[in-house]
Amino acid sequence: MLADGIFEGGGVKAFAMLGALYEAEKRGYNWVNVAGTSAGAIIASFVAAGYTALEIKELVWSLDFKKFRDKDWIGQIPYLGPALRLWFKNGLYKGGFLENWVRKILAAKGIHTFKNLVLKEFENDSKCRYKLVVIATDVSRGRLLRLPHDIKDYNIKPDDLDVASAVRMSANLPFFYEPYTLPYFENKKNKKYSYIIDGGVLSNFPVWIFDGDDTPPWPTFGFKIIEPDSVNPMRIYNPFDLFKATLTTMLEAHDRLYELDPRSMVRTIPITSMGIKTTDFDIIEKQKEDLFISGVNAAESFFASWDFDNFKMRYYQP
Repeated sequence: MLADGIFEGGGVKAFAMLGALYEAEKRGYNWVNVAGTSAGAIIASFVAAGYTALEIKELVWSLDFKKFRDKDWIGQIPYLGPALRLWFKNGLYKGGFLENWVRKILAAKGIHTFKNLVLKEFENDSKCRYKLVVIATDVSRGRLLRLPHDIKDYNIKPDDLDVASAVRMSANLPFFYEPYTLPYFENKKNKKYSYIIDGGVLSNFPVWIFDGDDTPPWPTFGFKIIEPDSVNPMRIYNPFDLFKATLTTMLEAHDRLYELDPRSMVRTIPITSMGIKTTDFDIIEKQKEDLFISGVNAAESFFASWDFDNFKMRYYQP
């Protein structure tokens, strides 16, 4: 069975989405187009490259997530390092480890640029040409980026965009990682630079991205992390605690809203995060397994009532 998959951002909570992905694949679904934001972009890129949910689980299970907090010499200065790095680099960490890790995994499947992800049967279709689409945010120009399509506005051909770089742009957690910088020209002589950060700032769950006016030939499934109604309050004792609380609120608040239109909600697999935060990189083995099982259970519940024919009749028939 064919399907499109949309993966929400969520940092380490992506373990839960892997569980739901595993259950979907166990039921026979194969992916045509996939899209994602932030951590969802990482999962989507691996799926587009040809990895299964269990293979992705194996790739990330033993990974030391603390390596994602990569520091340069400024960040290693005792006490003042984080503040100095924020001031001079606009982010606590570099983000280079994340990009290089993704690049290595994609290269093992022969994926380097988006040219390697062109779907031959859709090569003339502007919406579905690429097996993978990731969402990023250009804060300098105040716009959402649908990559690789929108990279043409930065003097780069979509086919030539490095996939790992696009994933890095989408997963560039604001203030956590330094922004990705892209040059562009307002005219032939006026060169400017855009700061690119996490796509979740504008669209953390782009379940709409492959939609059209016609009845779809196969379903789109959204993989969405849902925060519990009650969360433990964050204690704030100093400016850095306030910064951390602000960042966490910015990354988590939209998940608790869960306000989707009916057509999007009915095809979305809601997966509980069990209160684990996006940047909880120190989660232990049991928490990873609990998140994975949470995803499996959520997908089982979803597919127990899913009916594609009913979906088409309800939302596409005149």
